[in-house]
Amino acid sequence: MPQYLVALHRPDGFVPDFDDEAMHRDIDALNEAMVAAGVRVFVGGLRPPPLARSLAAGPDGDVTVSDGPYLRAGEFVDGFWVLQCADLDEAVEWGRKAVSACRAPVEVRPFY
Repeated sequence: MPQYLVALHRPDGFVPDFDDEAMHRDIDALNEAMVAAGVRVFVGGLRPPPLARSLAAGPDGDVTVSDGPYLRAGEFVDGFWVLQCADLDEAVEWGRKAVSACRAPVEVRPFY
């Protein structure tokens, strides 16, 4: 079965509200539903963008390391799921549930 990335996006400057128990319960319930349905392959939350390191090859072949994310945008990937679904439509349905549970936009994208 094909695999899909469901990536959770947050705006720059987002600070997690650890007091939002309802959201955490909804996310836990979503994870349990994914496991019960047999679609969840892997799930992971990411540390804030300032803790990222970006690497790029220079013209001489040397690799430089910079602090922060590679792309500077108005939002960042906060976490993700790797799902194994029958098709893109099923993955999108799980993405809808993720939007609701996380109270944030998500992107669903198939792997090659």
